[in-house]
Amino acid sequence: MKRYLLAALMLLTSLPSGLASEEGALRPFERGSWQQVLRSHAGHPTLVHFWGVTCGPCKIELPQLGQFMKDHPGIDMVTISADLVPNLPAATRSMLDRAGLASAENWFFSDGFADRLRFEIDPAWQGDIPRTMLIARDGTVTTIEGSAEIADLQKWSDAQVAATR
Repeated sequence: MKRYLLAALMLLTSLPSGLASEEGALRPFERGSWQQVLRSHAGHPTLVHFWGVTCGPCKIELPQLGQFMKDHPGIDMVTISADLVPNLPAATRSMLDRAGLASAENWFFSDGFADRLRFEIDPAWQGDIPRTMLIARDGTVTTIEGSAEIADLQKWSDAQVAATR
């Protein structure tokens, strides 16, 4: 069984970037991926949520974020499974599907050296999840450590919409 999961993971990480970016695909998050996320969403309000399959609060928060994404189509939604345990794509995909986040841009830490990935994102980040980064149109980043309050996300989203008027 483990061999099949490993083979599936290797196949996923070896796909050409155009195939790996199709809706519903999990993208491997590795060195340089953070800059790719920032470049591809530059100028757009973007919610980036870091979570994990083994994170209890994440199991509650993910469906709320799925509803938020549905209610706020003008906000780009990116999820990154940053669990410290080895990420199994099937379990990750299942949680995203159940939460209504299958159509979001979904990544998973695929580098065995997670500290390096976290450092690229935020040198002060110690690895706690859930963690949400709200990236405004102008590039301003607001970080929420722990579970995000939907009311706070709504306020931020309203401010982003108002900035376009």
